[in-house]
Formats: sequence, structure tokens, C-alpha cells
Amino acid sequence: MTILVINSGSSSLKFQVIDSENEEVLAKGVCERIGIDGRFTYRTRTGISLKEAVPMKNHTQAVHTLLDTLADPEKGVIKDFREIDVIGHRLVHGGEKFTGSVVITDEVTQAMTECNDLAPLHNPANLVGVEACRKLMPDTLMVGVFDTAFNQTMEPKAFLYGLPYRYYERHRIRRYGFHGISHKYVSRRAAEFMGQDPGRVKTIVCHLGNGASICAVKYGQVVDNSMGFTPLEGLVMGTRCGDVDPGALEFLAKKENLDFAQVLDILNQESGVLGISRNFSSDFRELKDAEIKYNDQAALAREIFAYRVAKYVGSYAAAMNGVDNIVFTAGVGENDSDIRMEICSYLEYLGITIDEVKNRDEAEAFRISDGMSRVNVLVIKTNEELEIAREVAEVARMYH
Repeated sequence: MTILVINSGSSSLKFQVIDSENEEVLAKGVCERIGIDGRFTYRTRTGISLKEAVPMKNHTQAVHTLLDTLADPEKGVIKDFREIDVIGHRLVHGGEKFTGSVVITDEVTQAMTECNDLAPLHNPANLVGVEACRKLMPDTLMVGVFDTAFNQTMEPKAFLYGLPYRYYERHRIRRYGFHGISHKYVSRRAAEFMGQDPGRVKTIVCHLGNGASICAVKYGQVVDNSMGFTPLEGLVMGTRCGDVDPGALEFLAKKENLDFAQVLDILNQESGVLGISRNFSSDFRELKDAEIKYNDQAALAREIFAYRVAKYVGSYAAAMNGVDNIVFTAGVGENDSDIRMEICSYLEYLGITIDEVKNRDEAEAFRISDGMSRVNVLVIKTNEELEIAREVAEVARMYH
């Protein structure tokens, strides 16, 4: 089965073509600056590579560009776009309506539109990508894979806020959690790597990138996720604040004469390690280099980040009454060995001991805890596109 995976943003469209039989990536790329000046990047498994300016005034033209390239006699990987059996769309927010992946129908797009106010930055952009594909490939099966779906096994004790219950009943104000596609892939890959049954282990996944979240997965189901109603809650991130007392925000707004939209912009775009480092950088590599050169604010930003991660790991070990695997993934989790060491230094009470040599490995999946450690500590490269392809293939098989 040939699957086209689409991740549509407001001015970009990432794609991969995956053969579901051997899970091989045939081609991948991205259409960027859609509606501006248009840039197209493309690479195949055989090494063909493109990077060029291509006018794309909307997402429909972007999809047209990628389909033409995929079917090009010299650069393509298929003879005709009809060889694409199914398209899988990464969709950010399904609310409580979607607890799994679904075939995209008019009813599904309408239900997604009703969730737009839950994710105003992402859902409308996702839907634009869906409509572009439906316009150009109306007869091709399309499946939506939701980033919130994996987290929908959280119980009310985990997802409800301490607000009047009527606001949950009226507006579904609750914790949804995000990065579910990544957390699902990594938690299962960790069990596979360790030779475990995913349904019999307790795993804490630390998805640490510019956006960061931690997920407690007990016997294959999510118990808790550090992100909340929006991706702002939880860890200190690249530019997002993480947990903040709402009372401090009212105080800030009054002192700085800010409206609520301005406060939200600060929390989303100017906070996290960027804000703590006095706007030095949101890039952990740059912060690390600055820390070596005795930049105290950069060092403080990294220290706060690691401390907050360790706090959440400890709380999730308690929530699951134990932990078998702790897994680091995403850009920072996969590549910053010093951050991993600092986080794990807080977790010695769990019986965790780290092999410093193994911690500097760079494989797709590897264990960094030593033979004496009571908890397996792993590093696994996330693969959201492959997880989407797997979900899509499963839905497609049931549909047919």
C-alpha cells in the first residue's frame, strides 16, 4: 500500500510517501512559504534531490506541485498519482469527538471545523490541506490521524481542571494533551526495543523539542500528559512558558498595561528558555555553547528546563505507581546528552544509573542506563510520519 502522509500548516505543507509493506520512505519534502514566494524541497530514497523556488499561491497549488513531482518520469517515485492508495493527514485537535483515526468524510470535516476554536492556529490550516487534496484527488481514500487521540484514555481525575464543572459541561474546558502521535510511536518502539509487551509495561516518554511534553503510558494507554487545554501547559519549552500561576498573568497585564491577546503572545512566543535567557536563543545547541562560555542566563535556562522535566517524570512515576522505561525523544531529547544526564541526576532515587559512554551514542534507538539501573532509560528517534502511515494502513484495511 502506497501512502501519502500530509502535515499541513498555515503556509507550509510537509509530505512523505511511504510503502506500508516494508515501511520504507520512497520520497519526502516540504512546500514552504505558500502564498508568499514559494519554496519546494524534495528528496527520494535513491538520492534525487530538489530545492527550488516554485510559485504556490495556495495549498491546492502546493499539492499539485508535489503530485507532479512524485509522478515525474525522471524525478518521481510513482507513475501516476492514482498509485497513491490512501492519504493520511496529521490533524492537531480532535477534541473529545475523535479518540482514534478516521476516514475523512464531510461529517468529519464539519466536526473538525467545530473544534477550530480549540486549536485556532492549527486546525484551520490542517483543514486547508485536507480540502486541497480532496479537490485534486476526490476519489482517493483519506484518513485523519489526530495528535490528541492517543491521550483520550486519560481519566477525569487527570484531565479535569479545578474549575466549576459547568465549564467543562458547556465548553469542554479540560486537559487534552498533545504530541500523541509521537508518544504512541515512541512508547511502542521502546517496548519493541526491550523485547517487552507494550500492554504490560509502564513507560514515561519525554518528547523534548522546541515544543515539549511528557506522557505517562501505562499498559499501552495514556494516564497523563503534561500539556493541557493548549500546548502552553507543562514544561518550560523553547518559547512557551509552561506552567504559570494565572494570578501572575493578571498582575503582569496590569503592570505592563497589556490586553489578553498580548499576554498570550508573550506566553507563546517570548517565554520559555528564550525568555529566561534574556532573548539569547530558544535553540538548546546555542544555549549549550553559551553555557560553556559562562553565560549565566543560558545556563539557568537549561537548568530550569531539566529541573521541570525531572519533576514531571517523578510525578508520573507516582501516577503509575512505578515505571519500567523512561524514553527521551525529539530534537533535544535525541541529541542533547548533557540535558539527559542532568535530568537523570534528579532521578537516582528511582534506582537509575546512566552509562556516560552509551549516553553519547547516536543510533536510532539505544539504551543509556547501565546494567545496574532498576529503570531502563532509552533514547529513540521519533517517527510521526511512520506512525501516521501505520494508523492509516490499519484504517484503510478495515474500510475496504
